[in-house]
Amino acid sequence: MDAQSVYELIGYLASVLVAISLTMRSILRLRLINLLGALLFTVYGVVLGLWPVAAVNAFIMGVDIYYLWQLLRQQDAFDILEVNPQGAYIRRFLDFYADEIARFQPDFRYDPKTPDLIAFFVLRNMVPAGLFIARKNGETADVLLDFAIPGYRDFRIGRYLYDARADLLRAYGIRRLRARAHVPEHIAYLKRMGYRPLEDRVFVREV
Repeated sequence: MDAQSVYELIGYLASVLVAISLTMRSILRLRLINLLGALLFTVYGVVLGLWPVAAVNAFIMGVDIYYLWQLLRQQDAFDILEVNPQGAYIRRFLDFYADEIARFQPDFRYDPKTPDLIAFFVLRNMVPAGLFIARKNGETADVLLDFAIPGYRDFRIGRYLYDARADLLRAYGIRRLRARAHVPEHIAYLKRMGYRPLEDRVFVREV
């Protein structure tokens, strides 16, 4: 492969990375991938003497680095807001994010009259960024929904819920969580949160 082909490959790769970055729902991932794409475009511009390309992408790199620094130094405040499973807001929330919920938990169906339901929002900087719904059955709770809204899917909500606030679950008398998963992304999330496979598409976690 000659030098010209290598330069073209760098340009194509940079274009692909920038395009991919625009599809990211996570702001952190968007900035990281965009930064890498801008870096490759800067190299591409410098090597070929395309100084406007190099200058613009060097500026984009600076912007990405600044906002990444802001994101990484930000100290998020988390809290739990327990809600009535039959309340109006929870229904509005579920309706608004119905398509997103179906992407990850396509079998989720909400019946507020289901007995022994518990529900609470995970607040992140006072934004209702996550919703947890479970049905208590003795010391085991069947997790019906564990959902984070777009832009907040960096696992910090899950870690807060399952680790920092495990006391809340124990206060309900829950010692074990059981969840069903059909979508690869949901399965990967459950495993990352400490769930282990029990049987086909069923995962459990001790509290």
